[in-house]
Amino acid sequence: MKVILKNQKLENIPCDVLIINLFENTKTLNGGTGAVDTALDGLIKKIIKEDGFKGKLGSTLAIRTNGEIPAKKVVIVGLGEKEKFDLSSVRKASAAGIRCAKKEKAKTVCSILHGAGAGKIDIKDAAQALTEVSQLALYNFDRFKSKDKKEPKKEIQTLIIAEADKDKLKDIEAGIKRGEIVARAQSLARDMVTESAITMTPTKIANIARKIAKENKLKIKVLDSEACRKLGMGAFLAVAQGSHEPPKFIEIKYTPKGKPKKHIAIVGKGITFDSGGLSLKPANSMETMKDDMSGSAAVIGTMSVIRELQPKVAITMIVATTENMPGGKAYRPGDVIQAMNGKTIEILNTDAEGRVTLADAISYVVKQKPDEIIDLATLTGACVVALGDTSNGVMTNDQKFADKIIKAGNEAGERMWQLPLYDEDRDKIKSDIADMINTGSKGKSGAQNGAVFIEKFVSDIPWVHIDIAGPSWIDKENEYGPKGPTGVGVRTLINYLTNYV
Repeated sequence: MKVILKNQKLENIPCDVLIINLFENTKTLNGGTGAVDTALDGLIKKIIKEDGFKGKLGSTLAIRTNGEIPAKKVVIVGLGEKEKFDLSSVRKASAAGIRCAKKEKAKTVCSILHGAGAGKIDIKDAAQALTEVSQLALYNFDRFKSKDKKEPKKEIQTLIIAEADKDKLKDIEAGIKRGEIVARAQSLARDMVTESAITMTPTKIANIARKIAKENKLKIKVLDSEACRKLGMGAFLAVAQGSHEPPKFIEIKYTPKGKPKKHIAIVGKGITFDSGGLSLKPANSMETMKDDMSGSAAVIGTMSVIRELQPKVAITMIVATTENMPGGKAYRPGDVIQAMNGKTIEILNTDAEGRVTLADAISYVVKQKPDEIIDLATLTGACVVALGDTSNGVMTNDQKFADKIIKAGNEAGERMWQLPLYDEDRDKIKSDIADMINTGSKGKSGAQNGAVFIEKFVSDIPWVHIDIAGPSWIDKENEYGPKGPTGVGVRTLINYLTNYV
């Protein structure tokens, strides 16, 4: 979808659908909505009354204009209660409007900037949110579907944002540009996770990373199993040894112009399919396990646009990617393995493999002494039980750092909720024969068990662990797209790296 800005009044723009809005229980139509109603000789106010349209958040009402204005139809979107209106409301309203326009078979859509006219939302933020959602809400992965060449594409091709005030155009343009960049990065992450595991292998992920590095002029290093063995990555390679697919260890580096403010490491879990290994998962629990590389998709998606965003920080991206399979060479419960930093791990459950691969990924990047480490991982079912699919779990060794990540995520529309790490949690991963076990107490604080395991490898570097197991895959559509893989984490990383460092 192409997003363009026009210095025109809403009521004067030719389009298939014109999207306007209404706060809940509003009696007087103001701003752009009022202007369109005036141009239609009070038709909108009349239809709203006849249909009993209340303006509840995300509700929609489509009206034919009968040629009274250049737009063929008008879609009214409810903004909900004015007192509760925020950027999240903008996203939900924008998604509802664009989906309604699609149902009306529109190819060209013009939209008001929800919330900007009321003065509650910065106009740049409103433009970014509308642009992001317009691209992501209609996301459709149909690569594997048979296509009828005779059937015309039913897609919105152009979104027009109209603004009569010339003084606001620069900010709106900046918001549109930012929104397009973020949406493109998240769509890449979503594509990677939606792809089937038989094709989205560690080798394929490495090839995507190489392509991104080349396009963005970034430094890249891809290590094979032999190179990893020479570096002592016994943990990562133990997980990989049950699969016929060769593992890949990927490092991408971005360096800004001038002296960087900080050096930040972003690490993504990259299990391209998780069978559970010898601790085999039930069949129905494997159905979505192609999403166990969502963390790697998020960090790779972020790096795909980093040159355009030009943050003032140096970034090292790390992905240790492999399958977790129950092959003849698979690691076993009871095995003791050694990570790159020398710490030993007693394996009690081969399905707790993500933290084991992250042990070497983080040990590797710690040697480079970054100022901060962020890891994203679909790490635990326990986090899904605790927070559902609507919030990511945040755990940390540095509260100030975590506070900034939480704020960046919530602003970006990716909810964050902090879980505590207590010494009692750390005690639960002690081993009788090694430095640690790869599980904790059964059925208790499982998300924290995973986090305190990873913490053993971060040294004293400020670190935030984001467990994205819930929001990485949703069962029903939300404002950012259909059910299935979400590409979660991209917006949080981009917001943090560009606005909080």
